[in-house]
Amino acid sequence: MLEEAHTSQSDVAIDLPNDSAGRKRTSIYQPEQAGLIFPEKPEFKSHAEEREYRKQHLVAACRAFAMHGFDYGFAGHLTVRDPEHPELYWTNPMCVHFSQVRMSNLILADHDGRVVEGKYAINRAGFVLHGAVHEEFPEVMAMCHAHTTYGTAWCTTGRELDMISQDAAAFYKSHAVIGASAGAVAVEKGSGLSVAQQIGRNRGVLHQNHGLLTCSHHSIDDAAFWFIALERACKQQLLVEATGIKPQVVSEKTARYSREHVGSDYIGWLHFQTLYSHIAETQPDMFA
Repeated sequence: MLEEAHTSQSDVAIDLPNDSAGRKRTSIYQPEQAGLIFPEKPEFKSHAEEREYRKQHLVAACRAFAMHGFDYGFAGHLTVRDPEHPELYWTNPMCVHFSQVRMSNLILADHDGRVVEGKYAINRAGFVLHGAVHEEFPEVMAMCHAHTTYGTAWCTTGRELDMISQDAAAFYKSHAVIGASAGAVAVEKGSGLSVAQQIGRNRGVLHQNHGLLTCSHHSIDDAAFWFIALERACKQQLLVEATGIKPQVVSEKTARYSREHVGSDYIGWLHFQTLYSHIAETQPDMFA
């Protein structure tokens, strides 16, 4: 892993010119030419409106996990806070395939795993981990975990990712290996808390002998996309390792720049809008 960077703020171009209509741009991907079709973060008039949005995007995240083959029996859980009652979070129901999650079968739970709204049971491991993270870190809005092939395989090494690409650099200084409760099913609150204290400080977590977790201060969209990206980064790392050739890594400055500009929370949200649009168009049953 690269050492902590000591580049100055001037090394990362934070200030961007406004667009042609004078609106503030916060990402290099926002068009300079105004009036073009481009995803915009929504503004909400009520908690109910924001709740509907978060639930829709939680369902889409579950469907995206199905599309990427992240299902493994009942394992895997995604959560997002309720906007009006942040001590509660929405999550996918126990023993329902990611592809069958819809608005009507989501459940609302508290940090103790008590179902407040919904008919389905909650995943015990899900609420132990997610509940602990949401309770320990009020700023964490969303979190994802699934038992994926490449992520689980790479997690057995107990190593962080090497900065071998722009994609990997999205996790520069923002992912960690956790050895606590390695390989154990996290169904006890004590183990959940010990893991939670590390998860909430990082975008991605490699839980040794277990698998991947991501969390976001921004949105379920962001958490879900970076989970997909983290699994992909693990696959790429394993492929490189299999060659036996020592890879070239990107510089500290490049890794930091990439994380800030192509690996930010906003970029995670923006990437996911491509998936959301496709899923909403091709799987309208998600809204049922």
